[in-house]
Amino acid sequence: MARLCPLFSGSTGNSYYIGSRTAGVLLDAGRSARQMEGALRRCRLDPLAVQGIFVTHEHRDHIAGVRVFAKKYGIPVFASAGTLTGCGADLEQVECRVLGEAVEVAGMQVTPFPTPHDCRESVGFRIRTADGREFALATDLGRVTDCVREHLLGAECVVLESNHDREMVLQGPYPTYLKHRILSGRGHLSNGDCAQFLPELARSGTRRFLLAHVSRENNTPALARETALDALTEAGLEEGVDFWLGVAGPENQDGTSILF
Repeated sequence: MARLCPLFSGSTGNSYYIGSRTAGVLLDAGRSARQMEGALRRCRLDPLAVQGIFVTHEHRDHIAGVRVFAKKYGIPVFASAGTLTGCGADLEQVECRVLGEAVEVAGMQVTPFPTPHDCRESVGFRIRTADGREFALATDLGRVTDCVREHLLGAECVVLESNHDREMVLQGPYPTYLKHRILSGRGHLSNGDCAQFLPELARSGTRRFLLAHVSRENNTPALARETALDALTEAGLEEGVDFWLGVAGPENQDGTSILF
């Protein structure tokens, strides 16, 4: 059975482990190498199980620990050409591989797809695990494009951004330029836009949803979950029967793993 371990999520750092107990990959490494090691061990995973680090984009909360962690354990780093350029010195003395088509790592097929975000060349990931399960992740995206939709539909487990409540952003203390950035089509996905997409995913076969990158200033985990749950139940779906719904916290303190 495949497992997803949400190690960190949010503006203070992002990282997810996907694979088996003995072999898998990291999607981003946005905390220090020491914090990454601690988070993996809380999930009862040896850092040596990580056979590749796949980077979504070059923003600091996604790459802070990549260089040191990858160098220490001799792990290759995979990212789009634009992301590798954007990372610059953050990936010095690390084996880097340009992502284009699907690649095989840790017995899994990892397929990148473009996401709309205010960076050089961000991507999400669709992964077929060693036992044939389908997983997808899309965070840091301003909207659900046709390409994002295509790569998420049919995945049994999906990590999807539910970053902010639109009204909280508009009424909050952020400067106008930052509000525009967050709410733009290359910013972050709102609770409402995330929730609107969930019933379609459920009808395509998704059974486990993990809401991610929840803002500390413009959202709450409870509000993100309530918005998503309302959309799913209004579509005639029953929690615990048709789907499981969770929210990734800033740090996985109890070592929770999601099996699928």
